[in-house]
Amino acid sequence: MIQVYFLKKNFDVQKAERWFRERKIPVQMIDLAKARLGRRELDSVRRSAGLDALIDLESRAWKECPARYSGDEERIVAALLENPARLRLPIVRNGQMATVGYAPDKWEGW
Repeated sequence: MIQVYFLKKNFDVQKAERWFRERKIPVQMIDLAKARLGRRELDSVRRSAGLDALIDLESRAWKECPARYSGDEERIVAALLENPARLRLPIVRNGQMATVGYAPDKWEGW
């Protein structure tokens, strides 16, 4: 089953949800405000998409984050786990494959 991690009021999340619904592809929607992303899940997405892809450079939460000035990957990962608003969304997982952001061209191949 495809999992979509999201926060409300995100335009790319709404587009992704509509994309899957139009194709009648069942997805499990996981609200990061209620259920945080776990370390293993984040590491899985990180292996697939890369750490830089996970960071929402335009978000206010990231711009105010002290880890933004750090080159230490562990500190950056800890900051992302601490506040999901720093993540670029949606995060879409299909087993070991994952995408960050709106990526219908990759989802088509799944």
